Amino acid sequence: MLQQNLVQKQETKILPQQIQLLNLFHLNTLELEHRIEQELEDNPFLEKKEDEEEANADKFAKEQVQDYQDWDEYGYDDIPDYKMEYSNYLPDEEKTFSPMKASTDFREDLKKQYRLCCNDTDEILLADYLIDSLSDDGLLELPLDKIAEEYSFSCKTWLEPEAFEQILYNLQKLDPIGIGARSICECLLLQLRSMNGKRPDVIKAICLLQDHYQDLRNRNMDKIMECLQLEEDELKIILELVSSLKMKPVAEVQEGSTPNSHIIPDFLIVQEGDYLEVSLYNQRSSSLFISREWKEIVADSQKNKKDAAAAQYLKNKYQSAQWFVSAIRQREGTMLRIMKAIVNMQYDYFREGDIKLLKPMILKNIADKTGVDISTVSRITCNKYVDTPFGMILLKDLFTEGIINEKGEAISNKVIQVAIEDAIEKEDKKNPYTDQQLVTILAKRGFSIARRTVAKYREILQIPVAQMRSIWA
Repeated sequence: MLQQNLVQKQETKILPQQIQLLNLFHLNTLELEHRIEQELEDNPFLEKKEDEEEANADKFAKEQVQDYQDWDEYGYDDIPDYKMEYSNYLPDEEKTFSPMKASTDFREDLKKQYRLCCNDTDEILLADYLIDSLSDDGLLELPLDKIAEEYSFSCKTWLEPEAFEQILYNLQKLDPIGIGARSICECLLLQLRSMNGKRPDVIKAICLLQDHYQDLRNRNMDKIMECLQLEEDELKIILELVSSLKMKPVAEVQEGSTPNSHIIPDFLIVQEGDYLEVSLYNQRSSSLFISREWKEIVADSQKNKKDAAAAQYLKNKYQSAQWFVSAIRQREGTMLRIMKAIVNMQYDYFREGDIKLLKPMILKNIADKTGVDISTVSRITCNKYVDTPFGMILLKDLFTEGIINEKGEAISNKVIQVAIEDAIEKEDKKNPYTDQQLVTILAKRGFSIARRTVAKYREILQIPVAQMRSIWA
């Protein structure tokens, strides 16, 4: 029998405009410029003011008298003979530079390789997004669920992480070997699996990294030799094979000269005495406005009810332009509030530029101070840079967890990582420090942490274990 039940429940729904606003929060400066240009082309109601410098430059170019407009003036403007005579014998004052060799990004090469083995348009789009998510070292540092979430927001269609798993598997088959690895261990394994699988040393090296990587980190060599039934000489050969592999699939210095990557910041911090002034690098809300002529056209179309479809179209475009200008203003206001809260919390760090002054800070701290959601803070700080008196900083690097030192003060884990790097840099390269020895060294500096924490931070810094460092010395 059919039955009807009356149920009362609460649901949270996100409006399409809210999703678009979240997407605007996620964009950096270059992406926002592209988005604004696209909106200006699509919506005739939206216009932008030209910068005064550009307008004056155009006006000056039009009014400027052009030299040599007449052939008589140009034809008899001869260069003196003495300049031409000695120019063949004396070196030029300006040095000439040979052109730099053009170098391509490894990501573009990967996209070309993927297109050779795949014809599916949808899969190629996902592969391109995954390739663009790789770090400069060729490693995949973000988890697949995070990549799927960001892709879903950018394309406005929900996608499960499983959709990227097969694509990642195909990507790891491309050159260079080890590309797309999610850790250093996986990068080494991909290189070993590409070798001759019948070689005994390759087989045992794979077993070593697959089953005993933790023992290798902890330098439990006796346990490794017992489990793999190896002699000391055999273990040394296997370690030498592993040490000959690349820790990163993409070398830091590629063939030719790598082009300089110019980062356009999203925020500017200027120090004036003890005061830190925070501003946006490029404030676009003041330059965007709605055309008055089109406003009048909308008003006339509302009065004239003959063409209802055209009137509705104009009304939708007008409302869309209004929303876009308002969304840009809201984005900039939210960005400034969040950045000012970060500067207030990290005042000592931004004033001195010393990493040791960085305080523990998580997204929730800034969300509580600004009164916005944690996801909004995450999108505002994602892939955005701030230009400071001591250099360019990625905002995500400022968010770190804390560790309590002996004095009971909260210390950022970035400070611990810098201390580990400093200790390893000063160690004896032929007799490097083990993780347990690093624990002792850090304890003398007032940082009481466990050995597994040292190993975790060492892996984040992509520093190999002591056994491998001694082989590479």
